[in-house]
Parts: sequence; C-alpha cells; structure tokens
Amino acid sequence: MTKNFFGDTTVLLGRSLRHIARSPDTIITTAIMPIAMMLMFVYVFGGAIDTGSDSYVQYLLPGILLITVASGISYTAFRLFLDMKGGIFERFQSMPIARSSVLWAHVLTSLVANLISLVVVVLVALLMGFRTGAGLTAWLTVAGILVLFTLALTWLAVIPGLTAKSVDGASAFSYPLIFLPFLSSAFVPTDTMPGPVRAFAEHQPVTSLVNTIRDLFTQQPIGTDIWLALGWCVGILVVAYAFATATYRRKIS
Repeated sequence: MTKNFFGDTTVLLGRSLRHIARSPDTIITTAIMPIAMMLMFVYVFGGAIDTGSDSYVQYLLPGILLITVASGISYTAFRLFLDMKGGIFERFQSMPIARSSVLWAHVLTSLVANLISLVVVVLVALLMGFRTGAGLTAWLTVAGILVLFTLALTWLAVIPGLTAKSVDGASAFSYPLIFLPFLSSAFVPTDTMPGPVRAFAEHQPVTSLVNTIRDLFTQQPIGTDIWLALGWCVGILVVAYAFATATYRRKIS
C-alpha cells in the first residue's frame, strides 16, 4: 500500500507539474503581485515609513515572502475545483490507485510552484538592494519555515477546492490570507499601531513568522518567536489536513 501511494503520487505529481510547465503564467502571476507590492512599498512608501532599518527592503521582504505563498495557494483550490467539476476524480476512482495520492499530488505541486515563486521574489529583492549576512543554517531554517507555512496553507486551500460551488469561490478564500500580513509587523513595527489593532497584530501567526524570518536574515537573537511560528504552522497544518481529508472522503464516498 505504501509503495502504491508513493508511486501513484509521483505519477500524478508529474501530471500536475506538466500542466504548470505548459502554463507558466500560474507561477508568473503568483510572483508578479508580491513583486509589484514590494516595488511600490519600497520606492513609493518606503521613505515615509520608519522601521529603524537601514533599508526598507530588508524589513519588508519576510512579509512579501508570506504574501507570495498566500497568493500562490489559491491556484491549488482552483485546480482542485476544476478536477472535481471535470470528473477527473471519478475517473481516478475507477483506477487501481491510492485515493489519497490525488490530494497529495496537488499539495506537492503547490509546494514546488510556490518555492519557484519565492526564489523569483528573493532574486528581485536582491536586485533592489536586499543583503544579508545569514549563513547556510539560517537560510535553511527560513526555507524550512516557508515550506511548513506553504504546506499548512495548501491543505487549508484543499477544503474550498473540494467544496466551492464556483471558480471564484474556490480561489477567493485566499484574499483574507493575503490581507493578514497588513495587520502584522510585516510592513511597519506593531508599536506604531493603535491599541486594539496592535493587540491583534502581536498575537496573530503572521507576526511571529515575519519576526522569525527577519531575525534570521539580520542575524539577531530569535527568542520565542520561532516556537510561536512553528506552533501556528503545525497547528494549522494538522487541523487543515484533518478537515481536508475528511471532506475528500465524504466527496468520493
């Protein structure tokens, strides 16, 4: 069974990646919005925002990376919805394949596509003046956090992908996730915010993720933020995975 699962997932993953290779606009679109946002904030608003950092792009990049993931996972819901409506799932059920491999292929496709988009965003940030003295361990830690964050949000995206009634409904759920970094330390320090907004910003998951990635890039002590960030990611991943798999079993039963 395990051998079948890995083999079937690999085959279906190849199918999904071929679709992306034939339509690279998915990755391009995913990367363009965060890049445009980074350009606008750095070159239009950056001079008016006091973050205590030598370069605003240094301060901004961690939040932009999270927005890149949040915008990218909407395509997972979109592709799942199209497969559901197109009858692909019914055809797969008639074949001797592991049922869970269908979902995992979509999830791993999302992971690969988002990692490519993240690399593109980082390269643009380097062209804009982003610099870091972070070593290999710090970069691997950042990559690990982003992978975990992507998996958590992707499994969250699976739920509307399976349950939405329209294409717009399948992808629109990502809009609040894209907006969430604006109510965090991603763009400005939280101590500049009014009381209720500051309280929310300091206790939501994006702030701990942004602070952790920023500290890793600037080689500052991480403190407890990394444990909060990992706790949020693992918690969201476990809950989303449970709901997504339950929804999938109900849909194909």
